[in-house]
Amino acid sequence: MAAPCYLGWDFSTQQLKVIAIDEQLRVIYEDNVHFDKDLPEFKTQGGAYIHNDRLTVTSPVLMWVKALDVILEKMKSSGFDFSQVRAMSGAGQQHGSVFWKKGSIQILKNASPELPLHQSLKGCFSVRDSPIWMDSSTASQCKALEKALGGAQHLARVTGSRAYERFTGNQIAKIYSQNPEVYKQTERISLVSSFAASLFLGTYAPIDYSDGSGMNLLQIWEKAWSKPCLDACAPGLEERLGCPVPSHSVLGPISPYYSQRYGFSPDCKIVAFTGDNPASLAGMRLQEGDIAISLGTSDTLFLWIQEPTPALEGHILCNPVDSQTYMALLCFKNGSLMRERIRDECASGSWDEFSKALSSTDAGNSGNLGFYFDVMEITPEAVGVHRFNRDNQKVPRFPKEVEIRALIEGQFMAKRIHAEKLGYKVLPKTRILATGGASHNKKILQVLSDVFNAPVFTIDTANSACLGSAYRAIHGLVAERNVPLADVVKLAPEPRLAVTPTPGAEELYRPLLKRYAELEQKVIYNPASSCLVK
Repeated sequence: MAAPCYLGWDFSTQQLKVIAIDEQLRVIYEDNVHFDKDLPEFKTQGGAYIHNDRLTVTSPVLMWVKALDVILEKMKSSGFDFSQVRAMSGAGQQHGSVFWKKGSIQILKNASPELPLHQSLKGCFSVRDSPIWMDSSTASQCKALEKALGGAQHLARVTGSRAYERFTGNQIAKIYSQNPEVYKQTERISLVSSFAASLFLGTYAPIDYSDGSGMNLLQIWEKAWSKPCLDACAPGLEERLGCPVPSHSVLGPISPYYSQRYGFSPDCKIVAFTGDNPASLAGMRLQEGDIAISLGTSDTLFLWIQEPTPALEGHILCNPVDSQTYMALLCFKNGSLMRERIRDECASGSWDEFSKALSSTDAGNSGNLGFYFDVMEITPEAVGVHRFNRDNQKVPRFPKEVEIRALIEGQFMAKRIHAEKLGYKVLPKTRILATGGASHNKKILQVLSDVFNAPVFTIDTANSACLGSAYRAIHGLVAERNVPLADVVKLAPEPRLAVTPTPGAEELYRPLLKRYAELEQKVIYNPASSCLVK
């Protein structure tokens, strides 16, 4: 008899992915459907439609349903044994929303196993093309929401983030104001994650706390919808959203549709689906005090935080694997492209030369500090290259090796400063988990380790949202008994220790971090004067 297994799904922007793991956490099956390539009839580019205004970005809901039909048929023809799946969970691209037309719940409940699901559901959506996270067409709705809540900082204190154009509340407000009739015909609004869970459940799945934190609608402390936020966005919104639930909730058994069409066991449990970033936190197996840094085109920080202090930058979300704590996300636009430009200019395009230059300069860079923003940065809002000598005087240039160290130290000091602004504390047990292109460079990781005064480990995060969803499926079955995720994933491969902090690093960087934070105020962009604050 085949051994029990667990499924993790990832409804991402460009593809639908699935992973199956066994009880030893080994991946026993993986597959994907690439929207542009495998479903060309929808004519998407990168899984989306970019509208003529260049601000509005949507994806066709039926494409996601059809992708699920296609991937399940692929699994079936490969001989995958669905009867052994004990539980599943999943992830969805964050912030996107799905609008279910009145009467759709009956169609969802009674879908015929003779038909692929997309045929049964084709008339179920009052908005055929869902707004997704790439959309930035709701500036006026954001302004109105912040005003209604008494300012951006107060909205962040309530919901974990200031108003963002991609956040779901602002997208709902836009649809209500532009198409009140469409809104009136809508009986349920799902996030991409809870929509995907609904397909498996055969009824509307609730929104989980963690993905719900990316809507500008959930009070992250009370874990309930904020009435002032709902009222500012659209009338009758609470009944259209349903009650949010803890991210580890078992929502119920799989819909009979899947037992009859594919042979799933009727006892297969559906664990609440969540957002792709929260699912990645589970996939990377972060624990209290840990920080994950993805060093890619943009650099992203994932933090596990006990007592967050929401700010105007970054996002605080309910933690998907421990509902008593929080996670934070910080995004820095000037990541690898900035590092590559300085490598090309100062190290003849060679990472080896770049690393040698880092080794040839002392930690702390003799007090020289730099800010390197080729594009307008998010955290902080600043642009341009700004260099300061040890006396805080602006200088036009640095020697090449000083420039290289100033870039890397500056990038990591900014990350620590902004993480601590959100309430993050480096603990004695803190681990930094590094991933992405620059995580292969030991000299860069050494600077990271020294600035944070914590050991750096490297991890492989290919499919971390998918894998995290499979881990969460196992965790959901035992979470009610207060078993932590860390106990469930003990058998997963350990991260690899790359570097440890140089003795004395904390004493060296503490005054530099203070200086860097003060100088950062000088380079912040001031749109009122259309120039940099001097």
